[in-house]
Amino acid sequence: MATQKLYAGMKLRETRTRLGLTQKRFADRLGVSLPYLNQMENNHRPVSAQVVLALASEFGLDVTELSAGDAERIVSDMREALADPVFSDTTPPLADLRLAASNAPALARAFLELHSAYRQSHERLASLDEALGREGAQAAVSPWDEVRDFFHYCDNYIDAVDRAAERFSCPDGIRLDPVSHATQALTARGIQVAITNTDTLRQRIGDTITLSAHASKSTQAFQLMHQVALIAHNELLEATLDLARFQSDTARKIAKIGLANYFAGAAVMPYRAFLEAAQTTRHDLERLAEQFGASIEQIGHRLSTLQRPGAKGIPFFFVRVDQAGTITKRHSATRLQFARFGGACPLWNVHQAFETPTRFLRQLAETPDGARYLCIARDVSKPGGSFTAPVRRYAVCLGCEVSHAKGLIYADGMDLNTPRAYQPIGISCRICERKDCHQRSVPPLERRLKIDPDRRGLLPYDIA
Repeated sequence: MATQKLYAGMKLRETRTRLGLTQKRFADRLGVSLPYLNQMENNHRPVSAQVVLALASEFGLDVTELSAGDAERIVSDMREALADPVFSDTTPPLADLRLAASNAPALARAFLELHSAYRQSHERLASLDEALGREGAQAAVSPWDEVRDFFHYCDNYIDAVDRAAERFSCPDGIRLDPVSHATQALTARGIQVAITNTDTLRQRIGDTITLSAHASKSTQAFQLMHQVALIAHNELLEATLDLARFQSDTARKIAKIGLANYFAGAAVMPYRAFLEAAQTTRHDLERLAEQFGASIEQIGHRLSTLQRPGAKGIPFFFVRVDQAGTITKRHSATRLQFARFGGACPLWNVHQAFETPTRFLRQLAETPDGARYLCIARDVSKPGGSFTAPVRRYAVCLGCEVSHAKGLIYADGMDLNTPRAYQPIGISCRICERKDCHQRSVPPLERRLKIDPDRRGLLPYDIA
């Protein structure tokens, strides 16, 4: 029987880039010629056994990561892209996808980039909300939005940071208590940790980090891990920021906080242990929160980041809104993208969560593009620690496409196959084309309106 050839050009390039090596230096350490490495990185030649052994001995690479190769990953990405309703009548068979991935990988990647650009164009249309929603607003991307887009276009998964956090939390493959482990790591670097009666969650002055005694243990663990990222993994954060090439120093500083937060979440909930627990509990947020000593919000956020190549979890979106309906946090590994400015669709169950404290609300929803989702919403209150301190109230929502719903305990007992069970929701009124929505606030951007003074329906106009 012939041995299957191994093509793993993308993994070779990722490894070389992560190590900061030139092709010439990488080829020398692998014991191959520069042209041969170039051919392997472009999938023109398979990875030889000699190179596989060198990757393991020279760089400590887990060679099982190469087994799927680029082809299977490309097939998986193409199947995900082709699930978009725009391809509903033209989905090619799996055999054709495998042929394209093996024989024309460059063409397959071009298709994936084109689909990504198509998705991004819809999101950019949503950015017109700012220009139309506020007088005198500018269309220029703010540092905050630039950072948000950076995480979004990485599918909210930063591989090098995620793996570094996992190695820190599980140095021998066993997950350690995050508070004590982070405290010991900081102490070893001459940093003392003190818990005092202060309203500031975390503050570092000189060699002392102060945490608030009013904060929950999950918050204290997260804040300590955030500081571990800044102190013990600063070079990794800076290297990641260098690759991002932000347009301003402000954006870079915001992104560094975001990367440190990412490290903290990945350290408190290390990837493989968390993914296994999520699958075992069927993504029961309360059980996961108890097992990892995290809050419901932290669990939902972490679930939206499980997009490691070769070990992906369910693609989730995660969103947090305030009582005014403004989206204050948004992450999505799904096709569902949120309005960049303003609030979320009022028909979405996340708004109702404020009316039912501590209860999980379930909703089957359908967006205008025909995609269907299972949405789980709950309110999350954040006490201030005293009678006079304000209580911050938010609601969070976690969701996935219904094709993954059976992997969630929250789908039990729901009728996933009846179209009438799905609530029509939108993203933003300005880019939603539904003509009969009783909650529409403004007309859609790209549709002509018909005005009849002698007729009134749900709206004072008709959408052509």
